[in-house]
Amino acid sequence: MYKLKKQGILHKNKQFQTVYKTGKSYSNRMLVMYVLPNPAQKRRVGFAAGKRLGGAVVRNRVKRLLREAYRMRQHELRQDVDLIIVGRKPAVDSNAQAVTKAFLDLCKRAQILADK
Repeated sequence: MYKLKKQGILHKNKQFQTVYKTGKSYSNRMLVMYVLPNPAQKRRVGFAAGKRLGGAVVRNRVKRLLREAYRMRQHELRQDVDLIIVGRKPAVDSNAQAVTKAFLDLCKRAQILADK
């Protein structure tokens, strides 16, 4: 249930660019999320952290926080979307709970939470 499967992750640059260019973006202080409807009914997600956040160690930590926030809440999301979650500078100094809260805030605004 909480596993992050390989086929559910965006890998190729072309996939990222499609979501960036045609998807809708939502942002808050800590994160930016790009959402693109996906007719295949298979949710895919990508994680990004730009170079302005810091060195490789810092960027990898931010991406780990983003992956963990997504992994723990993926069962609450709709299946028909592609997502890209991008970390911002405040995410560098925050903890997992703050990143998860910011992620859920964006999910509510993007209306991608599944109806229970």
